[in-house]
Amino acid sequence: MMKRPSPPDFNGLKKRIADHRAITSGRASSQFVRETYCLTREEARAKAREWFDAFPKAAYWTEVESWRQLEGDQIEFTMRRLPSAD
Repeated sequence: MMKRPSPPDFNGLKKRIADHRAITSGRASSQFVRETYCLTREEARAKAREWFDAFPKAAYWTEVESWRQLEGDQIEFTMRRLPSAD
């Protein structure tokens, strides 16, 4: 009967993953400027257009990060952009 090898020690890997997540978690949130709005559909379109006009997508990576429709034709959405263009 052959003896099975013991499983590898994953403690080192778990520590490296935890360290990486701790380092990158703060960085990811600070890279972008975000603002969340709750407006009517037409006002939401106008606000998004303001962002794209003021902060062009090509330079600032501007985008509607998330959105959802609420009752009464209200739209809740988050706009995201880089803090400055390089």
